[in-house]
Amino acid sequence: QMNLKSLIMNKNKKSISQEAHSIVNERDEEKERMYGPFSEGMDRAASIFNGMSGLNISGKEMFIAMIALKFSRESYNHKKDNLLDAISYIQGLENYMNERKD
Repeated sequence: QMNLKSLIMNKNKKSISQEAHSIVNERDEEKERMYGPFSEGMDRAASIFNGMSGLNISGKEMFIAMIALKFSRESYNHKKDNLLDAISYIQGLENYMNERKD
């Protein structure tokens, strides 16, 4: 049976999708300074990957690779962080694609 404290804590607890939204769409200036803009970072990571591998992937494909990595990790051992990161990369990918429509 739930007590009042449990009810209040559950009511104030964000869902995993709400957490991902906050991470991706409500990044504070400190995170932006530390890591750079999310989409720009994926383009840069793709460029580094391309230079190291001789392949030619895009920022979009970099997002997809990171999503796949998180699901691969989850297939070995469930951790909320794997799912949170996957959802965050999915949200980042949507933002990335929307930025390129304009």
